[in-house]
Amino acid sequence: MSNFVKYNANPQGNRNGDCTIRAISKALNQSWYETYLGVALQGFMMCDMPSANHVWGAYLKSKGFKREILPNDCVDCYTVNDFCTDNPKGVFILAISGHVVAVSDGKYYDTWDSGDLIPIYFWYRKDE
Repeated sequence: MSNFVKYNANPQGNRNGDCTIRAISKALNQSWYETYLGVALQGFMMCDMPSANHVWGAYLKSKGFKREILPNDCVDCYTVNDFCTDNPKGVFILAISGHVVAVSDGKYYDTWDSGDLIPIYFWYRKDE
């Protein structure tokens, strides 16, 4: 059974360069526009680009999210699919080398099947 759900909040249907905005919009149940503006404003306040990890991370933190590093037990074999199986409840943002994906209740939402990628760290909502 696949944990993948095709999802693209980009109003133009673009699939490249805005994965962070798409993932955050899914996790926060916001429009792509609202998310983009929020992260861009965060970047403006921090004098850095919205795509910088610490910028979108600060935006998530302001929305009640907390960051955790994944255990170093199997750095080359623990996939997005594995994370979904291990986390059937909750809302998460997974940071992957060069990519970001949303996970909600054991399903990952992306424009393509990124289930075999290896997450490095994740964000989750504190109240969940």
